[in-house]
Amino acid sequence: MSARPDIDMASVDMEKRAHADHHASLRLWLRLLSATTRIEDTIRQRLREQFDITLPRFDLMAQLEREPQGLSMSELSRRMMVTGGNVTSIVDQLEKEQLVQRQMQASDRRSYTVSLTDAGRSAFAAMALAHEGWVVELLSPLAASQQEQLHKLLGTLKSGTPTNSKETK
Repeated sequence: MSARPDIDMASVDMEKRAHADHHASLRLWLRLLSATTRIEDTIRQRLREQFDITLPRFDLMAQLEREPQGLSMSELSRRMMVTGGNVTSIVDQLEKEQLVQRQMQASDRRSYTVSLTDAGRSAFAAMALAHEGWVVELLSPLAASQQEQLHKLLGTLKSGTPTNSKETK
């Protein structure tokens, strides 16, 4: 599908692609995709408006927040499921803002470990708190019991879904 310049693709509801004669699984997939896209778009917009940060930069900082000793560039790339070049670009931006720092690894002087600076930890803590509030708000149309039920159902779906192309038939 090619993007049309006259249509904001982010506002297109994926679920509208489904028709009553489509298999229920396809309709469910499109509903999941549509709901996820709407939530992610809202979070992207709020991060940009309130913190002047992109979702990929937030995600990288979240990975580093979980690993106080830092992570290698290749590990960040693996965890974020993006290319090394993408990670390098994000790290470059965050380093310029003094939110992360790179340290050469003693075992391999060609490799770096990236970690949050004190300023980065502080900035991320504020963003993470806001992010959690937004997620709570965005999922609030579902009662707590419905959220638990959906979580359980999606867990069942996840456990029965191949994790990579080698597992597909």
